[in-house]
Parts: sequence; C-alpha cells; structure tokens
Amino acid sequence: MSVQAEHPDIVIERFARSARPMRIAVVTETWPPEVNGVAITLARMVGGLHDRGHDIQLVRPRQSTDEPDAGLGREGFGEVLTRGVPIPRYPHLKLGIPARRRLSRLWSTQRPDVVHIATEGPLGWSALLAATHLRLPVATDFRTNFHSYSDHYGVGWLRAPIASYLRKFHNRAGCTLVPTEALRRELETVGFRRVRVVSRGVDRLLFSPERRSDALRAAWGAGPDDVVVACVGRLAPEKNLATLELAFEAIRATRPGARLLLVGDGPSRAELQSRWPDALFAGQRRGEDLAAHYASADLFVFASLTETFGNVTAEALASGLPVVAFDYAAASQLIRHDHSGVLVPRGDRDGFVAAAVALARDAGRRHRLGAEARAVSASHGWDAVVVRFEQALSTVIAEAACAPADAALAARLPTV
Repeated sequence: MSVQAEHPDIVIERFARSARPMRIAVVTETWPPEVNGVAITLARMVGGLHDRGHDIQLVRPRQSTDEPDAGLGREGFGEVLTRGVPIPRYPHLKLGIPARRRLSRLWSTQRPDVVHIATEGPLGWSALLAATHLRLPVATDFRTNFHSYSDHYGVGWLRAPIASYLRKFHNRAGCTLVPTEALRRELETVGFRRVRVVSRGVDRLLFSPERRSDALRAAWGAGPDDVVVACVGRLAPEKNLATLELAFEAIRATRPGARLLLVGDGPSRAELQSRWPDALFAGQRRGEDLAAHYASADLFVFASLTETFGNVTAEALASGLPVVAFDYAAASQLIRHDHSGVLVPRGDRDGFVAAAVALARDAGRRHRLGAEARAVSASHGWDAVVVRFEQALSTVIAEAACAPADAALAARLPTV
C-alpha cells in the first residue's frame, strides 16, 4: 500500500514500523521542491524513516517557496529553518549560513539520538562542529563529487583543496554513507574512513512504460518509427554534454528523423539552445509529467562522468528504456551489459558514440533491452533501502555508545 507524502512527487510505501524509534536530526542544504538527486533521494529516505515511526528534525535553509508557517512541523516531524544565500549560477538554490550556536543550543535541550548530515556546505560543517562538541553520534552522506566539478568550471587548481576538505569533513563522522561499492573503494583509497554502502531505490509505480504517450511524441514531432533520444539531468558543464552531442550527431547521420530530448535546466541551457536549435528542451519536469517524458522516449543516453550514483539511470530503466552509459556509478551497479543496456568503459568517447548509434539503429535490440531494463528494476525498490539506512544510523548510535567504554578499557591496559 502506498501513501502520498507532503511533496506530491514522492510516494512512500507502507511497511512495518521500527520497534525502537529514534530521534534523528537531518541537516541538508537542499530539499524539495528543489529538483536534484540529493533533494529527491533524501526526501524519500527521510519520509521512509518517519513512516517507520522515527521522529525527524529537519534542519535546512528557508526557501523562497516556503509558506509563512513553514517549520511548525507535524507529529514526529519538525523543521528548523535557517538563513541561506543564493548559489552563483543557481539562484533558485541556497547555501546554508553557519548555525553552530543555534544548533548547539537546540541540541542541548532537544538532544537527538543521531545527527545525519547530507551536505557538506557551511550549514553542514557548522552542524558537524555542534554535534561533535555535544558528543552526538554523526553520520554523513557523500552525494556529490564536488572535487571533480572544479575541472569543469575553470578552477582545476581547487580540486586538491576541495578533496582535502571533504575527507576532513567526513572523517569526523561515525560513518559516511555512499550509494555504491565502487565509490566506497574509491574513497577508502584516498583516505576516507568508516565508509558504508546504502544504495538508492526507484519508484516503479511512477516510472513505468505504461506512461508512454503518443500525444507527447506527436508534440515533439516524432513519428512512430522515429527514435527519441532522451537525457535527463542538470544542463551544466560537469555533465559531459559534449559527448552526448557527438553521439546524437552520429545517430542523426543514420536516422535523420531522430529527436534529442533534454529534460532539466541549468547554467548551460542558453548556450546549448543556441548550438542545438532542433533539440527539444523540456525544462524541469516532476512527478507523472517527468515519468511520461521518460516513457515516451526510445533510448536513454547518459554521458556524465561525475556522478556518485545517478538516479536518472534507475528511473530510465524502470521506464523501460535501454540505457547507454559509462561503466561506473548507478550504471555499473544496475545494468547488465547487453541485457538491460550498454556499458562503455569509462572515458571511452568513441566507444560511447558507437554504442549509442548501434542501439539507435536496431529497434529489435532496443525493445529487448528495454523489457529487461524494466524487469531488472523490480529488485531496486525503496523499502529495503530505507531499512538499510535505518540500520546504518542504528549502528552509528551503538558504536558511539561503546566508544567511551572502549577508551576506558584501553587506558587501563598495560603498555608493552
């Protein structure tokens, strides 16, 4: 059975409530209705924890869309709204201003069992300092490869300092959660400690081939036999859109009726619209509208090389789309090569273009891979993901409780 959460694009499935409710403070600098993978995924997981009977205290910057009474909360779910400043090139997003003193006072009187910090900005750092000062158990999320982004914005010299800051940030926590085993190994190689895997889920009721719309395809100017190549995500330099452009140009050379569908927004949109006048720029889409855009396409081509996971890959698979992607992050975890999509060695641009062209030209293969993609998505529901998230937080609490006793025992042991 499913229920609609406060955010209309999130459906939370009901399952057995936890026997031992926790008081969980969640700190984030992004939250719906903002549209990005961090906000939507975190809202889904936090909603699942609340549905399982845990008390949630959400700490986030106030948004321009908030109602005057935002933050009053509801039973078992309260919000603490902080000040924020717009992020350059993303004015609809806010960077939380540090709130260490306020959080220290709050958590001294309303002490949570665990603090979960989802973002590493100024608000997240101040929350980390407040929580460690109060000796509260802390878990963090590594959700964004900010150090990799620097190469795409002309500040490659910041890559090492950003990586150092992220390592320092997360190593102060009791554990850092990542969505894939490959990312866990990558972070541990560069000095991150106590890294654990909690993957991501996908809503198969929302994202489904049944939402395919002939009317939508007609609006795109796509006939029954025309190939619509879709890409969903932020239109920004770090998304490797140049490789997508090469792939689509090669596809159109063999399939002149092919259409390129771009769902999303970002700082590169104006430039892309001038370079790709024939592309379909759908902007940001949500809920059933977004699901219809996925299902009405024929092929999903995702060239990004900076993802920690890539929720759009899971959503495309659930929508019955064969996916062409580089072999890492969600694609590596979810796609079986030539069964539910095509995996290309990371960074092999020529191989990526060739794979996209081959799949665009072969309707029978696309249909076979699309059917398998939908079937594979059945094993990636949200229920089990929420339970693993809950277990990770419980483990952090238990380990923090044992730490003082372990330290006292070690102090009494004779030195050799």
